[in-house]
Amino acid sequence: MKNKRNFLIGLLTVVLVILTSCENPADDSSPTSDNQVQKNESAQNANEESPEKVDTIEEDISTEDKESLKEEYLKKLNETKREWDEIRENSKDEITYALKTIEGDRYDVWDGLLNEIYGVLKEQLTPKEMDQLRTEQREWIKYRDQSAKEASLKYEGGTQEHLEYVIVLNNLTEERCFELVEEYME
Repeated sequence: MKNKRNFLIGLLTVVLVILTSCENPADDSSPTSDNQVQKNESAQNANEESPEKVDTIEEDISTEDKESLKEEYLKKLNETKREWDEIRENSKDEITYALKTIEGDRYDVWDGLLNEIYGVLKEQLTPKEMDQLRTEQREWIKYRDQSAKEASLKYEGGTQEHLEYVIVLNNLTEERCFELVEEYME
């Protein structure tokens, strides 16, 4: 009972950390904000000198903002991966039901991140690129579900069948999150 309570407290802590990291409060003291202020000041000074310089600086700022979004998501994905790897490794309860609960919660997190990333890409990609990604994503979902089903058939009818299905869903969804950020996000 004590192990179960410790596990639940640990799980709640991880969920709170993830939820907290999902919020993006503007912090004026962050390096990005300071960097942005310096660039804005440079842009104002350049404006006094030459309008052409301002256009170039604004393009640089825009490009760096997009790069920082990609970096932000990669950091978020790596942190989430580290946290869930830690939860899985530190789980002392090896009962199939408890493992299914962990993997179910893990799937909810990765699927939520996948949807979040997809939403960001809707804003960044052109309509043509988004149509192409939408088609690719539908094919990927079929592939993911089929792969999970095939893997789970090793345990058909047993208690491990659903666990294996969800583990494969998790692993492929996690990989897809990284893939979308690395290949499509600016």
